[in-house]
Amino acid sequence: MSKCGLLVCLASPSGGGKTTVAHKLLDRNADYEFSVSCTTREKRSNEEDGVDYHFVSLAEFEKKIQNGELAEYEQVHGDYYGTLKSAVENALEEHNVLLVDIDVKGATRLKELYQDRCLTIFINPPSMEELEKRLINRGTETEKSFQIRMERISLEMQYGEQFDRQVVNDNLEQTVEKIESIIESERKVTAEEKIHGN
Repeated sequence: MSKCGLLVCLASPSGGGKTTVAHKLLDRNADYEFSVSCTTREKRSNEEDGVDYHFVSLAEFEKKIQNGELAEYEQVHGDYYGTLKSAVENALEEHNVLLVDIDVKGATRLKELYQDRCLTIFINPPSMEELEKRLINRGTETEKSFQIRMERISLEMQYGEQFDRQVVNDNLEQTVEKIESIIESERKVTAEEKIHGN
């Protein structure tokens, strides 16, 4: 089968809705696959190892860096997150691969590495007020971690300008449909370029 899958990097500030959007995309599209990231952070009670993340120790993560196993990695809020090269490249044989748990800098690195096989989409919140509300309603942040996230958001928003496309997540269903349309359009272009040997 011709390799025509895309690596789709969905990024947003904390609370921007990227995880919810990704789950909707996976539910609606059988040929989409979720790329499970590695992280050194603690597993939350509602998470499953190997499904939500590969939870590894700091030593294990550093070994993966030394062995060149990661396509990108970043330290975010004091913990490391990274993308396994093997997982991405195997899945791209037949599927569109969704990468969600990725820092905006990491998405930029993946774009440099995979070039036209990588599509970066930045999901903007409707407003900063709505973003703060979403973070508070999660109930997963301490006051300290909330402040750290809010301080980082202004930096993350600036990176949105470097992405291929930007989408405002003000209506979940419409946002999902818009992203599906973008992905399929880009996938057709990539497939046509491969056919013509470009």
